[in-house]
This record gives sequence, C-alpha cells and structure tokens, in this order.
Amino acid sequence: MAVVASAPGKVLMTGGYLVLERPNAGVVLSTNARFYAIVKPLNNNIDPEILAWTYVKLTSPQMSRETIYKMSLEHLTLQCVSSSDSRNPFVEFAVQYAVAAARAKFDKDKKDMLHKLLLQGLDITILGCNDFYSYRNQIEARRLPLTPESLASLPPFTSITFNTEGEKGETRKPEVAKTGLGSSAAMTTAVTAALLHYFAVVNLPSLSEDQHHEKESTVDIDVVHEIAQTAHCIAQGKVGSGFDVSSAVYGSQRYVRFSPDVLSSAQDAIKGKSLEEVISDVINGKWDHERTKFSLPPLMNLLLGEPGAGGSSTVSMVGAVKKWQKSKPQKALETWKKLSDANSALEVRLNMLSTMAKEHWDSYTSIIDKCSLHKSEKWMELSSEPTEAEIVKALLGARDTMLEIRFHMRLMGQAAGIPIEPESQTKLLDATMNMEGVLFAGVPGAGGFDAVFAVTLGNSSSNVAKEWSSLNVLALLVREDPRGVSLETGDPRTK
Repeated sequence: MAVVASAPGKVLMTGGYLVLERPNAGVVLSTNARFYAIVKPLNNNIDPEILAWTYVKLTSPQMSRETIYKMSLEHLTLQCVSSSDSRNPFVEFAVQYAVAAARAKFDKDKKDMLHKLLLQGLDITILGCNDFYSYRNQIEARRLPLTPESLASLPPFTSITFNTEGEKGETRKPEVAKTGLGSSAAMTTAVTAALLHYFAVVNLPSLSEDQHHEKESTVDIDVVHEIAQTAHCIAQGKVGSGFDVSSAVYGSQRYVRFSPDVLSSAQDAIKGKSLEEVISDVINGKWDHERTKFSLPPLMNLLLGEPGAGGSSTVSMVGAVKKWQKSKPQKALETWKKLSDANSALEVRLNMLSTMAKEHWDSYTSIIDKCSLHKSEKWMELSSEPTEAEIVKALLGARDTMLEIRFHMRLMGQAAGIPIEPESQTKLLDATMNMEGVLFAGVPGAGGFDAVFAVTLGNSSSNVAKEWSSLNVLALLVREDPRGVSLETGDPRTK
C-alpha cells in the first residue's frame, strides 16, 4: 500500500527580499519540476516484542544514500542507526511532525490504528526531477551542445553525486549543484503530504483534479501546509518567508507571508512540551498568510536559463540586505516602497492581460502570435485594430515595469554590497529582452548567479533557447505549471 505524493518547485518572479516582511507580496510561479515521496510499510509483520520504538528507512537513489533511524514511539525522537552519509533534517522533522499531527487529530480508535501502522516501520524514498539540479558539467563533459535536447537525453532522476573524487583521488562529500527551484521546500512538502495521506490524516487531491484549491475545499491541504512549513523552518533553523513551501502546497500564487510567531511553539519545543502538544498549537495557531490565485496570461511561457556561473547563497545575501536596512533605514524604506509599487504594477498589468485574453480572445491570440516573431520595438506597428493596440500597450507596460524592478533591485544590491543582479547577469538579461518574442527577463528570488528567467510570447521559447545556447546559457526544461501538491498514481520511475 505505497502512497506517492509530489510537490512542485518554484520561481519567485517578483518580491525578492520584500516578501520577508508583511504586508509585501511576492508573485511565485510553481513549475512542472516535481519532487516525489514514496511511503510504504518497512515490514508487513509486527514484531510483538517491539512496542516502544520502530524503524524508519530513508532512501535517496539519486544521491546513493540510505539512512536507517530508530524512532521512539513515545517521544517521536529519531536516532540514526546506520547511514551511508549525512542526515536529512528536512525529512526527519517532516516524519516527526506528521506523526505528531496524526496523534493530535485522532481519537483513541484511530490512534490504535496509527500505532499498528507505525510498528510496521516506515520506508520512505525521495526523488527529485532532473530540473532541480545542474547537469551542465556532465553535458559539457560529454561534449554535447548546451541545449534543452541534451538535457532531455538524460535519464529521469539521474544521479547527482558529482565531483565525489578529490584532486588526489580521495573520496569526498559530493557537491550538489542546484538550479534554485526550491528543492528542500518541495521535498519537505512531498514527504509531509505522503505521510499525512498514508496515516489517513488528509485526503490529497490527484493531479487531474482542479488544483487551484478553492477556499472551502482546502482544509486537508492547509494541514499539509502548516506541517510542511513548520518542518521546513525548524530544519533550516530560521523562520523564512515561506513562499517556497506555500507554492509547493498550493501552486502558483500571489503570496504575503505569515506572522513568524505562529511557529513560536515549535521553536520553543525544547521547553518540555510533548511534540503532540506543540504540533497541536501549530495547527490551531493563527495562520495569517495571504494567497491569491495567479498564473501567467495565456500564450505566455516561463523559460529558465542556467548561465553556468555557479549558484549564490541566499542566506548570506538576505543577511547583507538586512544589515543595510538597519544601517540606512530611511534609504532602505524608500527603495522598498519603489520596489513594492513596481511589483504591484507588474501584477496588475499581467492580470489585465489575462482579462483581455478572456474578453477579446481572437484579437489577443492574433497580436501575441505577431509579437512572438518580432523584437518589442516593432510590436506597436503590428496592431491592426484598437483592441490589439490596447493589448500591445499592456505588454509594453509590463516590460517597462520589469525594467524598473530590475533597476531598483540593482540599486539595492549596490547599497548592500551584494550582487543581486551581477554585471554578467545584466548583460545576459538585456540581450534576452532584445530577442524576438521576449516580454521580459529577470533574476528570480534573491538574485545572484542562479538561473535567470524569461517570459516569452507564443512559440518563441525555442528560438530564445537557441540564442541562449550561443551565449553559453543552457535553457532548462522547466515550465510554469500552476498546480500544487498532489497524490500520484504510482512510482514515477515506472512511468
């Protein structure tokens, strides 16, 4: 009786840094890159001698890792009994909190069922789509061209234990190069969701069901969100903005963060409260985050490109911005106000384009098709009637707004002494915005040297990918997919 759940990776299009503080919003797009968790019993029989503890086996085939834990059924503590490598705190907290949530929500009969289930042990396998990781080095080593086709030729769930040999032939801890899609949030969410479904605490929707969960049908999904958010924050050792977990649970959205004190109980868990009480506090706490449906307008595509400059440390960059905010509060406030206004303006323009698409579909498709074949300075000449001209105005408005966002992000980076939009990325983004059919381009999230994103019109993505390749940028296979956490029909490796 295996349960398989999956959760998507994300791209924070607007709201980098600002989303850390209420009431600033961020627009986050979920993607077709998904993290999977498979949960099944470790043993089919229960050993009558063992009643105080059980075993949890965690396998990560891509990392060639297997860890076995002994879990106390009284305190839910995990003790590592055998491991081929380092521990995974995200999964450890997800396991502990999911069991505690089941106990907090169940009556006596259900608790007895849960106990029997736990005595069989838990066998958990985690798998991330190739898109979460950088395979650029392997592609170059195989002398393949830097194209999406080369990426697509890799087998699904390819091993990511690169560079395990040191210069002198000694083995060392593998480096894992990531693309910045939020693998830890997607993994934590997938494991939490799979366990809660396995324990019958929640009933997950399948991918085929309507995924933009409406308010009234979200009770189960909300529990997944609260437990995944808690596990992710505690594993990280800090309460982040939570947009990555929220998009892994609910899909694409406009997001305003929750008040951090909703997790104070979990942070103070050491103060003698049982884990069940702690998680009960979390579930019943005042989760005041806001999320509103959002996705790109029709016939627009998200494209990500990996420039091969290596990733950036979001944590140290956020630290530098916070330090600057403290030292120059007035200047920081002005910059944030301008950024916040520009972020809102972009959101308004994109929503306006979605409305225009709905109300004037023929004009909309016609002009998007035409614009997809030309650079932006030609777009206005392409409109043949007033509605098309209005649509082009909205497209050019969205472009200008993104240029404004980039300008203020660069200023903030210079003031804080960090490369939010490094010079190499500026050149690449400017070149990208000058390509046919590109609406705009930017650095997602906290910026730095991670993958860049572009929003393209109609069928222009393949041409942009080709032009990127000539600039030594690898276009990834990732696309926007507005759906959130889901129940899968089986092991993704067998599909």
